[in-house]
Amino acid sequence: MAKIVIDPVTRIEGHLKIECVVENGVVKDARATGNLFRGLELILRGRDPRDAQIIAQRICGVCPQSHGLAAALSLDSAFGIADKIPDNGRILRNMMHGAMSVQDNVLHFYHLTALDYVNVADVAKYEGNDSQLNSVKDFINRGALEPFMPRYEGDYRLPAAINQAAVAHYVRALEIRRIGHEAVAIFGGKIPHSVGVVPGGVTSSPTPDNIMAYIWKIKILQDFVNNVYIPDVLAVAAAYLDYAEIGVGCKNLLSYGMYDLDGKSPNYATRERLFKQGTIGADFKPGALDTSKITEQVRHSWYEDATSNRHPSLGDTKPQPGKADAYSWSKAPRYDGKVYEVGPLARVAVTYAKGDPKVKELVDGALKQLKAKPSALFSVLGRHLARALSAKIIVDNLEGWALSLKPGQPAYVEYELPEQASGMGIIEGTRGALGHWIEIKDKKIANYQAVVPTTWNVSPMDDKGQHGPIEQALIGTKVKDEKNPFEVVRIIRSFDPCIACAVHFVTPKGRDLGQYRVV
Repeated sequence: MAKIVIDPVTRIEGHLKIECVVENGVVKDARATGNLFRGLELILRGRDPRDAQIIAQRICGVCPQSHGLAAALSLDSAFGIADKIPDNGRILRNMMHGAMSVQDNVLHFYHLTALDYVNVADVAKYEGNDSQLNSVKDFINRGALEPFMPRYEGDYRLPAAINQAAVAHYVRALEIRRIGHEAVAIFGGKIPHSVGVVPGGVTSSPTPDNIMAYIWKIKILQDFVNNVYIPDVLAVAAAYLDYAEIGVGCKNLLSYGMYDLDGKSPNYATRERLFKQGTIGADFKPGALDTSKITEQVRHSWYEDATSNRHPSLGDTKPQPGKADAYSWSKAPRYDGKVYEVGPLARVAVTYAKGDPKVKELVDGALKQLKAKPSALFSVLGRHLARALSAKIIVDNLEGWALSLKPGQPAYVEYELPEQASGMGIIEGTRGALGHWIEIKDKKIANYQAVVPTTWNVSPMDDKGQHGPIEQALIGTKVKDEKNPFEVVRIIRSFDPCIACAVHFVTPKGRDLGQYRVV
Protein backbone atom coordinates (compact mmCIF):
# COMPACT_ATOMS: atom_id res chain seq x y z
CA MET A 1 0.00 0.00 0.00
CA ALA A 2 1.30 3.46 -0.89
CA LYS A 3 0.15 7.05 -0.69
CA ILE A 4 0.28 9.57 -3.52
CA VAL A 5 0.36 13.18 -2.32
CA ILE A 6 0.06 15.98 -4.87
CA ASP A 7 0.46 19.34 -3.13
CA PRO A 8 -0.28 21.65 -4.78
CA VAL A 9 -2.12 20.41 -7.87
CA THR A 10 -0.85 22.64 -10.68
CA ARG A 11 -2.67 24.11 -13.67
CA ILE A 12 -5.75 24.83 -11.61
CA GLU A 13 -6.72 28.02 -9.74
CA GLY A 14 -5.71 28.05 -6.08
CA HIS A 15 -4.11 25.61 -3.66
CA LEU A 16 -5.50 22.09 -3.75
CA LYS A 17 -3.91 19.08 -2.10
CA ILE A 18 -4.84 15.55 -3.16
CA GLU A 19 -3.98 12.40 -1.22
CA CYS A 20 -4.64 8.96 -2.71
CA VAL A 21 -4.12 5.64 -0.96
CA VAL A 22 -3.07 3.13 -3.61
CA GLU A 23 -3.13 -0.64 -3.20
CA ASN A 24 -2.11 -3.03 -5.99
CA GLY A 25 -2.18 -0.14 -8.45
CA VAL A 26 -5.73 0.99 -7.59
CA VAL A 27 -6.84 4.06 -5.64
CA LYS A 28 -8.65 2.76 -2.53
CA ASP A 29 -9.24 6.10 -0.79
CA ALA A 30 -8.86 9.75 -1.67
CA ARG A 31 -8.94 13.09 0.12
CA ALA A 32 -9.21 16.55 -1.41
CA THR A 33 -7.95 19.38 0.77
CA GLY A 34 -8.67 23.03 0.14
CA ASN A 35 -5.72 24.66 1.87
CA LEU A 36 -7.07 28.15 2.49
CA PHE A 37 -9.92 29.55 4.57
CA ARG A 38 -12.65 31.56 2.83
CA GLY A 39 -13.50 34.68 4.81
CA LEU A 40 -15.31 36.89 2.31
CA GLU A 41 -18.66 36.20 3.93
CA LEU A 42 -17.28 37.79 7.07
CA ILE A 43 -15.89 40.75 5.13
CA LEU A 44 -19.34 41.49 3.71
CA ARG A 45 -21.11 41.60 7.08
CA GLY A 46 -22.15 45.07 8.17
CA ARG A 47 -21.72 46.61 4.75
CA ASP A 48 -24.24 48.31 2.48
CA PRO A 49 -25.98 45.50 0.54
CA ARG A 50 -25.20 47.28 -2.73
CA ASP A 51 -21.52 46.60 -2.12
CA ALA A 52 -22.12 42.87 -2.49
CA GLN A 53 -21.92 42.58 -6.27
CA ILE A 54 -18.63 44.52 -6.24
CA ILE A 55 -16.92 42.78 -3.32
CA ALA A 56 -18.22 39.31 -4.22
CA GLN A 57 -16.45 39.51 -7.59
CA ARG A 58 -13.18 39.48 -5.63
CA ILE A 59 -13.93 35.89 -4.71
CA CYS A 60 -12.14 34.99 -7.94
CA GLY A 61 -10.30 36.79 -10.72
CA VAL A 62 -11.01 33.96 -13.16
CA CYS A 63 -14.82 34.05 -12.96
CA PRO A 64 -15.72 37.40 -11.31
CA GLN A 65 -18.61 37.94 -13.72
CA SER A 66 -20.36 34.86 -12.34
CA HIS A 67 -20.06 36.05 -8.74
CA GLY A 68 -21.11 39.59 -9.62
CA LEU A 69 -24.22 38.31 -11.40
CA ALA A 70 -25.15 35.85 -8.64
CA ALA A 71 -24.77 38.66 -6.09
CA ALA A 72 -26.88 41.02 -8.20
CA LEU A 73 -29.61 38.39 -8.54
CA SER A 74 -29.64 37.87 -4.78
CA LEU A 75 -30.06 41.63 -4.34
CA ASP A 76 -32.80 41.78 -7.00
CA SER A 77 -34.55 39.08 -5.01
CA ALA A 78 -34.10 40.86 -1.68
CA PHE A 79 -35.22 44.21 -3.12
CA GLY A 80 -38.37 42.69 -4.65
CA ILE A 81 -37.40 43.49 -8.25
CA ALA A 82 -36.36 40.06 -9.55
CA ASP A 83 -39.27 40.07 -12.03
CA LYS A 84 -38.94 43.75 -12.95
CA ILE A 85 -35.52 43.85 -14.68
CA PRO A 86 -35.96 45.42 -18.16
CA ASP A 87 -35.35 43.11 -21.11
CA ASN A 88 -32.27 45.12 -22.10
CA GLY A 89 -30.82 44.58 -18.63
CA ARG A 90 -31.57 40.86 -18.69
CA ILE A 91 -30.07 40.41 -22.16
CA LEU A 92 -26.95 42.48 -21.44
CA ARG A 93 -26.34 40.41 -18.31
CA ASN A 94 -26.52 37.27 -20.47
CA MET A 95 -24.15 38.77 -23.01
CA MET A 96 -21.51 39.82 -20.51
CA HIS A 97 -21.59 36.55 -18.63
CA GLY A 98 -21.71 34.54 -21.86
CA ALA A 99 -18.60 36.11 -23.39
CA MET A 100 -16.75 35.64 -20.11
CA SER A 101 -17.79 32.00 -19.86
CA VAL A 102 -16.79 31.13 -23.43
CA GLN A 103 -13.25 32.44 -23.02
CA ASP A 104 -13.04 30.71 -19.63
CA ASN A 105 -13.84 27.35 -21.23
CA VAL A 106 -11.14 28.02 -23.84
CA LEU A 107 -8.73 28.80 -21.01
CA HIS A 108 -9.49 25.50 -19.30
CA PHE A 109 -8.97 23.26 -22.30
CA TYR A 110 -5.91 24.84 -23.87
CA HIS A 111 -3.99 26.37 -20.99
CA LEU A 112 -4.89 24.11 -18.08
CA THR A 113 -5.76 20.67 -19.45
CA ALA A 114 -4.42 20.09 -22.95
CA LEU A 115 -0.87 19.55 -21.71
CA ASP A 116 -2.06 16.34 -20.04
CA TYR A 117 -2.68 14.91 -23.53
CA VAL A 118 -0.60 16.93 -25.99
CA ASN A 119 3.08 16.06 -26.45
CA VAL A 120 4.74 19.44 -26.87
CA ALA A 121 8.03 17.74 -27.78
CA ASP A 122 6.54 16.98 -31.21
CA VAL A 123 6.84 20.68 -32.06
CA ALA A 124 10.59 20.08 -32.36
CA LYS A 125 9.77 18.02 -35.47
CA TYR A 126 7.72 20.79 -37.06
CA GLU A 127 8.70 21.82 -40.60
CA GLY A 128 6.50 24.66 -41.76
CA ASN A 129 5.91 28.40 -41.91
CA ASP A 130 3.72 28.97 -38.85
CA SER A 131 5.56 31.74 -36.99
CA GLN A 132 4.03 30.86 -33.63
CA LEU A 133 4.99 27.20 -33.91
CA ASN A 134 8.48 28.10 -35.05
CA SER A 135 8.85 30.36 -32.02
CA VAL A 136 7.85 27.48 -29.74
CA LYS A 137 10.18 25.17 -31.67
CA ASP A 138 13.04 27.59 -31.06
CA PHE A 139 12.34 27.56 -27.32
CA ILE A 140 12.27 23.75 -27.27
CA ASN A 141 15.51 23.46 -29.18
CA ARG A 142 17.15 25.75 -26.63
CA GLY A 143 15.81 23.58 -23.80
CA ALA A 144 13.32 26.21 -22.58
CA LEU A 145 10.00 24.38 -22.31
CA GLU A 146 8.20 26.66 -19.86
CA PRO A 147 5.24 27.11 -19.52
CA PHE A 148 4.73 23.61 -20.93
CA MET A 149 6.99 21.98 -18.34
CA PRO A 150 7.36 20.51 -15.74
CA ARG A 151 4.56 17.98 -15.89
CA TYR A 152 3.83 14.30 -15.41
CA GLU A 153 5.06 12.33 -18.41
CA GLY A 154 3.75 9.44 -20.45
CA ASP A 155 0.74 8.14 -22.35
CA TYR A 156 0.82 10.61 -25.24
CA ARG A 157 -1.15 9.11 -28.11
CA LEU A 158 -1.86 11.92 -30.56
CA PRO A 159 -0.12 11.98 -33.96
CA ALA A 160 2.66 14.53 -34.29
CA ALA A 161 0.61 16.74 -36.64
CA ILE A 162 -2.25 17.00 -34.13
CA ASN A 163 0.17 17.75 -31.29
CA GLN A 164 1.71 20.53 -33.36
CA ALA A 165 -1.69 21.99 -34.26
CA ALA A 166 -2.79 21.87 -30.63
CA VAL A 167 0.28 23.85 -29.54
CA ALA A 168 -0.44 26.45 -32.23
CA HIS A 169 -4.01 26.63 -30.96
CA TYR A 170 -2.67 27.02 -27.40
CA VAL A 171 -1.01 30.24 -28.52
CA ARG A 172 -4.05 31.38 -30.53
CA ALA A 173 -6.27 30.71 -27.49
CA LEU A 174 -4.43 33.43 -25.57
CA GLU A 175 -5.68 35.95 -28.12
CA ILE A 176 -9.18 34.47 -28.04
CA ARG A 177 -9.28 34.98 -24.29
CA ARG A 178 -8.32 38.63 -24.75
CA ILE A 179 -11.08 39.14 -27.31
CA GLY A 180 -13.60 37.52 -24.93
CA HIS A 181 -12.55 39.91 -22.17
CA GLU A 182 -12.85 42.86 -24.53
CA ALA A 183 -16.41 41.79 -25.41
CA VAL A 184 -17.34 41.81 -21.71
CA ALA A 185 -15.72 45.21 -21.19
CA ILE A 186 -17.80 46.84 -23.95
CA PHE A 187 -20.77 46.80 -21.58
CA GLY A 188 -19.06 45.98 -18.28
CA GLY A 189 -16.50 48.80 -18.31
CA LYS A 190 -13.55 46.55 -17.49
CA ILE A 191 -12.58 43.00 -16.67
CA PRO A 192 -11.87 41.38 -14.29
CA HIS A 193 -14.21 42.79 -11.66
CA SER A 194 -16.52 44.68 -14.02
CA VAL A 195 -18.88 47.43 -12.94
CA GLY A 196 -21.56 46.66 -15.52
CA VAL A 197 -23.93 44.44 -13.52
CA VAL A 198 -25.78 45.98 -10.59
CA PRO A 199 -29.03 45.28 -8.74
CA GLY A 200 -31.81 46.51 -10.98
CA GLY A 201 -30.05 45.70 -14.25
CA VAL A 202 -26.86 47.06 -15.80
CA THR A 203 -25.00 50.37 -15.84
CA SER A 204 -24.63 50.69 -19.64
CA SER A 205 -27.14 51.28 -22.41
CA PRO A 206 -27.08 49.52 -25.77
CA THR A 207 -26.27 51.60 -28.83
CA PRO A 208 -25.89 50.50 -32.45
CA ASP A 209 -22.14 51.06 -32.19
CA ASN A 210 -21.48 49.00 -29.07
CA ILE A 211 -23.84 46.27 -30.25
CA MET A 212 -21.90 45.88 -33.51
CA ALA A 213 -18.55 46.07 -31.70
CA TYR A 214 -19.69 43.23 -29.46
CA ILE A 215 -20.98 41.12 -32.37
CA TRP A 216 -17.69 41.53 -34.26
CA LYS A 217 -15.78 40.05 -31.32
CA ILE A 218 -18.36 37.31 -30.76
CA LYS A 219 -18.02 36.15 -34.36
CA ILE A 220 -14.29 35.61 -33.74
CA LEU A 221 -15.07 33.59 -30.60
CA GLN A 222 -17.72 31.60 -32.45
CA ASP A 223 -15.36 30.74 -35.28
CA PHE A 224 -12.71 29.52 -32.83
CA VAL A 225 -15.14 27.44 -30.78
CA ASN A 226 -16.79 25.80 -33.78
CA ASN A 227 -13.76 25.29 -36.01
CA VAL A 228 -10.87 24.86 -33.57
CA TYR A 229 -11.95 24.12 -29.99
CA ILE A 230 -14.58 21.45 -30.63
CA PRO A 231 -12.54 19.64 -33.33
CA ASP A 232 -9.54 19.61 -30.97
CA VAL A 233 -11.63 18.15 -28.13
CA LEU A 234 -13.03 15.47 -30.44
CA ALA A 235 -9.54 14.65 -31.72
CA VAL A 236 -8.24 14.18 -28.17
CA ALA A 237 -11.35 12.21 -27.23
CA ALA A 238 -10.95 9.83 -30.18
CA ALA A 239 -7.42 8.99 -29.04
CA TYR A 240 -8.37 8.59 -25.39
CA LEU A 241 -11.69 6.75 -25.54
CA ASP A 242 -10.77 4.71 -22.46
CA TYR A 243 -11.24 7.94 -20.46
CA ALA A 244 -14.95 7.60 -21.14
CA GLU A 245 -14.82 5.01 -18.34
CA ILE A 246 -12.34 6.75 -16.04
CA GLY A 247 -13.17 9.28 -13.33
CA VAL A 248 -16.86 8.42 -13.30
CA GLY A 249 -17.74 9.84 -9.88
CA CYS A 250 -21.06 9.98 -8.06
CA LYS A 251 -23.35 10.04 -11.15
CA ASN A 252 -25.61 12.63 -9.53
CA LEU A 253 -25.67 15.95 -11.40
CA LEU A 254 -27.12 19.30 -10.30
CA SER A 255 -27.74 22.40 -12.43
CA TYR A 256 -29.12 25.79 -11.38
CA GLY A 257 -29.74 26.78 -15.00
CA MET A 258 -28.33 29.82 -16.74
CA TYR A 259 -29.14 32.65 -19.19
CA ASP A 260 -32.62 33.97 -18.51
CA LEU A 261 -34.82 33.83 -21.58
CA ASP A 262 -37.71 35.46 -19.72
CA GLY A 263 -37.37 37.49 -16.55
CA LYS A 264 -41.05 37.62 -15.63
CA SER A 265 -40.87 34.96 -12.89
CA PRO A 266 -39.33 35.96 -9.55
CA ASN A 267 -38.43 32.31 -8.90
CA TYR A 268 -34.98 31.58 -10.32
CA ALA A 269 -35.48 27.85 -9.78
CA THR A 270 -38.32 27.69 -12.32
CA ARG A 271 -37.94 30.63 -14.69
CA GLU A 272 -37.15 29.90 -18.34
CA ARG A 273 -33.41 29.60 -18.95
CA LEU A 274 -31.21 28.47 -21.83
CA PHE A 275 -29.58 25.80 -19.65
CA LYS A 276 -32.25 24.12 -17.55
CA GLN A 277 -32.51 23.82 -13.77
CA GLY A 278 -32.72 20.44 -12.13
CA THR A 279 -31.01 17.16 -11.32
CA ILE A 280 -30.33 13.83 -12.98
CA GLY A 281 -28.88 10.52 -11.88
CA ALA A 282 -27.33 7.61 -13.74
CA ASP A 283 -30.71 6.86 -15.38
CA PHE A 284 -30.87 10.37 -16.90
CA LYS A 285 -34.31 10.85 -15.37
CA PRO A 286 -34.67 14.61 -14.76
CA GLY A 287 -35.82 16.05 -11.46
CA ALA A 288 -36.98 19.54 -10.56
CA LEU A 289 -34.71 21.91 -8.64
CA ASP A 290 -35.74 22.46 -5.01
CA THR A 291 -33.33 24.92 -3.40
CA SER A 292 -34.68 24.11 0.06
CA LYS A 293 -32.85 20.76 -0.17
CA ILE A 294 -29.39 22.41 -0.26
CA THR A 295 -27.24 22.17 2.88
CA GLU A 296 -23.58 22.53 3.79
CA GLN A 297 -21.99 19.99 6.12
CA VAL A 298 -18.74 20.43 8.02
CA ARG A 299 -17.96 17.23 9.94
CA HIS A 300 -14.64 16.88 8.08
CA SER A 301 -14.09 20.61 7.46
CA TRP A 302 -12.29 23.08 9.69
CA TYR A 303 -15.48 24.75 10.91
CA GLU A 304 -17.45 24.41 14.13
CA ASP A 305 -19.75 21.37 14.07
CA ALA A 306 -22.64 23.47 15.35
CA THR A 307 -22.85 25.12 11.93
CA SER A 308 -23.25 21.82 10.07
CA ASN A 309 -26.11 20.69 7.83
CA ARG A 310 -27.67 24.13 7.50
CA HIS A 311 -29.37 25.65 4.50
CA PRO A 312 -27.14 28.42 3.09
CA SER A 313 -29.69 31.08 4.07
CA LEU A 314 -29.05 30.03 7.68
CA GLY A 315 -25.38 29.26 7.20
CA ASP A 316 -22.60 30.55 9.40
CA THR A 317 -18.85 30.81 8.97
CA LYS A 318 -17.08 29.86 12.20
CA PRO A 319 -13.59 28.52 11.47
CA GLN A 320 -12.06 25.91 13.76
CA PRO A 321 -8.52 25.16 12.56
CA GLY A 322 -7.05 21.93 13.86
CA LYS A 323 -10.43 20.25 14.40
CA ALA A 324 -10.13 16.49 14.85
CA ASP A 325 -10.93 14.39 11.75
CA ALA A 326 -11.17 17.51 9.57
CA TYR A 327 -8.93 17.91 6.54
CA SER A 328 -10.22 20.78 4.39
CA TRP A 329 -11.28 24.43 4.46
CA SER A 330 -13.96 23.51 1.94
CA LYS A 331 -17.37 22.69 3.32
CA ALA A 332 -19.42 19.79 1.94
CA PRO A 333 -22.54 20.99 0.08
CA ARG A 334 -25.20 18.34 -0.32
CA TYR A 335 -28.56 18.19 -2.11
CA ASP A 336 -31.26 16.20 -0.33
CA GLY A 337 -28.47 14.72 1.76
CA LYS A 338 -26.70 13.26 -1.29
CA VAL A 339 -23.46 14.00 -3.13
CA TYR A 340 -23.92 15.92 -6.38
CA GLU A 341 -21.45 16.95 -9.06
CA VAL A 342 -21.87 20.34 -10.68
CA GLY A 343 -20.30 21.89 -13.76
CA PRO A 344 -20.64 21.99 -17.57
CA LEU A 345 -21.41 18.27 -17.57
CA ALA A 346 -24.33 18.83 -15.20
CA ARG A 347 -25.87 21.78 -17.06
CA VAL A 348 -25.53 20.12 -20.47
CA ALA A 349 -26.73 16.71 -19.24
CA VAL A 350 -29.72 18.15 -17.35
CA THR A 351 -30.72 20.23 -20.38
CA TYR A 352 -30.24 17.17 -22.58
CA ALA A 353 -32.33 14.99 -20.25
CA LYS A 354 -35.12 17.60 -20.26
CA GLY A 355 -35.37 17.22 -24.02
CA ASP A 356 -34.02 20.49 -25.38
CA PRO A 357 -33.87 19.70 -29.12
CA LYS A 358 -30.72 21.70 -29.97
CA VAL A 359 -28.76 20.35 -27.03
CA LYS A 360 -29.96 16.83 -27.73
CA GLU A 361 -28.81 17.13 -31.35
CA LEU A 362 -25.38 18.40 -30.31
CA VAL A 363 -24.81 15.77 -27.63
CA ASP A 364 -26.11 12.86 -29.71
CA GLY A 365 -24.03 14.00 -32.69
CA ALA A 366 -20.83 14.16 -30.65
CA LEU A 367 -21.49 10.81 -28.98
CA LYS A 368 -22.22 9.21 -32.36
CA GLN A 369 -18.93 10.51 -33.72
CA LEU A 370 -17.13 8.94 -30.77
CA LYS A 371 -19.28 5.77 -30.94
CA ALA A 372 -20.19 6.29 -27.28
CA LYS A 373 -23.39 6.05 -25.27
CA PRO A 374 -24.86 8.82 -23.06
CA SER A 375 -23.52 6.99 -20.00
CA ALA A 376 -20.02 7.91 -21.23
CA LEU A 377 -20.75 11.51 -20.20
CA PHE A 378 -20.08 10.47 -16.59
CA SER A 379 -16.31 10.49 -17.07
CA VAL A 380 -13.18 12.53 -17.70
CA LEU A 381 -13.97 12.48 -21.40
CA GLY A 382 -17.58 13.46 -20.81
CA ARG A 383 -16.64 16.52 -18.77
CA HIS A 384 -14.33 17.85 -21.47
CA LEU A 385 -16.88 17.17 -24.20
CA ALA A 386 -19.70 18.81 -22.23
CA ARG A 387 -17.53 21.87 -21.53
CA ALA A 388 -16.84 22.34 -25.24
CA LEU A 389 -20.50 21.86 -26.14
CA SER A 390 -21.48 24.28 -23.37
CA ALA A 391 -19.22 26.90 -24.94
CA LYS A 392 -20.79 26.28 -28.36
CA ILE A 393 -24.34 26.54 -27.03
CA ILE A 394 -23.50 29.85 -25.38
CA VAL A 395 -21.53 31.44 -28.22
CA ASP A 396 -24.13 30.44 -30.81
CA ASN A 397 -26.75 32.45 -28.87
CA LEU A 398 -24.76 35.61 -28.17
CA GLU A 399 -25.21 37.34 -31.53
CA GLY A 400 -28.97 36.75 -31.50
CA TRP A 401 -29.23 38.21 -28.01
CA ALA A 402 -27.22 41.25 -29.07
CA LEU A 403 -29.49 41.83 -32.07
CA SER A 404 -32.57 41.64 -29.81
CA LEU A 405 -31.43 44.65 -27.75
CA LYS A 406 -33.49 47.84 -28.12
CA PRO A 407 -31.41 51.03 -28.12
CA GLY A 408 -33.15 53.85 -26.34
CA GLN A 409 -35.05 51.49 -24.04
CA PRO A 410 -34.11 51.20 -20.32
CA ALA A 411 -31.64 48.63 -19.01
CA TYR A 412 -32.16 49.40 -15.33
CA VAL A 413 -35.03 49.75 -12.87
CA GLU A 414 -35.10 51.90 -9.74
CA TYR A 415 -35.62 50.32 -6.31
CA GLU A 416 -35.69 51.15 -2.63
CA LEU A 417 -33.25 49.68 -0.13
CA PRO A 418 -35.31 47.67 2.39
CA GLU A 419 -34.83 47.82 6.15
CA GLN A 420 -34.72 44.05 6.25
CA ALA A 421 -35.03 41.35 3.65
CA SER A 422 -33.46 38.16 2.38
CA GLY A 423 -32.52 37.09 -1.11
CA MET A 424 -31.07 34.27 -3.17
CA GLY A 425 -29.23 34.41 -6.49
CA ILE A 426 -28.54 31.15 -8.34
CA ILE A 427 -26.85 30.75 -11.72
CA GLU A 428 -24.44 28.49 -13.54
CA GLY A 429 -20.93 29.83 -13.20
CA THR A 430 -18.48 28.50 -15.76
CA ARG A 431 -17.60 25.70 -13.32
CA GLY A 432 -21.17 24.93 -12.29
CA ALA A 433 -23.94 25.67 -9.80
CA LEU A 434 -23.27 28.96 -8.00
CA GLY A 435 -25.51 30.37 -5.28
CA HIS A 436 -25.36 33.56 -3.21
CA TRP A 437 -27.63 34.09 -0.20
CA ILE A 438 -28.03 37.43 1.58
CA GLU A 439 -29.81 38.58 4.74
CA ILE A 440 -30.36 42.30 5.32
CA LYS A 441 -31.11 43.92 8.67
CA ASP A 442 -31.18 47.66 9.36
CA LYS A 443 -30.22 48.22 5.72
CA LYS A 444 -26.93 46.37 6.27
CA ILE A 445 -25.72 42.90 5.37
CA ALA A 446 -26.36 40.73 8.42
CA ASN A 447 -25.27 37.48 6.79
CA TYR A 448 -23.88 36.41 3.43
CA GLN A 449 -23.16 32.93 2.15
CA ALA A 450 -21.73 31.86 -1.19
CA VAL A 451 -21.86 28.18 -2.15
CA VAL A 452 -19.69 27.90 -5.24
CA PRO A 453 -19.15 25.17 -7.85
CA THR A 454 -15.79 23.98 -6.60
CA THR A 455 -17.08 23.77 -3.03
CA TRP A 456 -19.50 21.15 -4.36
CA ASN A 457 -16.91 19.26 -6.40
CA VAL A 458 -13.87 19.45 -4.13
CA SER A 459 -15.83 18.88 -0.94
CA PRO A 460 -14.44 16.55 1.72
CA MET A 461 -16.47 13.80 3.34
CA ASP A 462 -19.74 14.97 4.85
CA ASP A 463 -21.42 14.21 8.16
CA LYS A 464 -22.34 10.71 6.94
CA GLY A 465 -18.84 9.96 5.67
CA GLN A 466 -19.84 10.30 2.01
CA HIS A 467 -16.89 11.33 -0.15
CA GLY A 468 -17.13 14.42 -2.33
CA PRO A 469 -17.40 14.23 -6.16
CA ILE A 470 -13.68 14.52 -6.97
CA GLU A 471 -12.81 12.05 -4.22
CA GLN A 472 -15.36 9.57 -5.59
CA ALA A 473 -14.06 10.06 -9.13
CA LEU A 474 -10.53 9.16 -7.97
CA ILE A 475 -11.46 6.09 -5.93
CA GLY A 476 -11.16 2.96 -8.07
CA THR A 477 -8.75 4.54 -10.55
CA LYS A 478 -5.94 2.36 -11.83
CA VAL A 479 -2.55 4.07 -11.52
CA LYS A 480 0.15 2.72 -13.79
CA ASP A 481 3.07 4.48 -12.09
CA GLU A 482 2.68 5.82 -8.56
CA LYS A 483 5.61 8.21 -9.12
CA ASN A 484 4.04 9.58 -12.29
CA PRO A 485 0.27 9.61 -11.58
CA PHE A 486 -0.99 11.26 -14.76
CA GLU A 487 -4.32 9.43 -14.41
CA VAL A 488 -4.97 11.23 -11.12
CA VAL A 489 -4.28 14.75 -12.39
CA ARG A 490 -6.31 14.13 -15.55
CA ILE A 491 -9.33 13.30 -13.41
CA ILE A 492 -8.84 16.31 -11.15
CA ARG A 493 -8.44 18.78 -14.00
CA SER A 494 -11.53 17.45 -15.79
CA PHE A 495 -13.51 19.17 -13.01
CA ASP A 496 -11.62 22.48 -13.56
CA PRO A 497 -11.40 23.14 -9.80
CA CYS A 498 -11.05 26.75 -8.66
CA ILE A 499 -9.95 26.80 -5.05
CA ALA A 500 -9.99 30.61 -4.96
CA CYS A 501 -13.77 30.38 -5.30
CA ALA A 502 -14.09 27.59 -2.76
CA VAL A 503 -11.81 28.94 -0.02
CA HIS A 504 -10.05 32.20 0.92
CA PHE A 505 -7.76 33.40 3.67
CA VAL A 506 -7.05 36.88 4.98
CA THR A 507 -5.57 38.23 8.19
CA PRO A 508 -7.10 41.33 9.82
CA LYS A 509 -4.14 43.53 8.85
CA GLY A 510 -3.41 41.76 5.59
CA ARG A 511 0.11 40.74 6.68
CA ASP A 512 2.09 38.06 4.85
CA LEU A 513 1.90 34.65 6.52
CA GLY A 514 4.74 33.21 4.49
CA GLN A 515 6.40 33.12 1.11
CA TYR A 516 6.97 29.93 -0.83
CA ARG A 517 8.87 29.04 -3.94
CA VAL A 518 7.73 25.96 -5.83
CA VAL A 519 10.40 24.43 -8.05
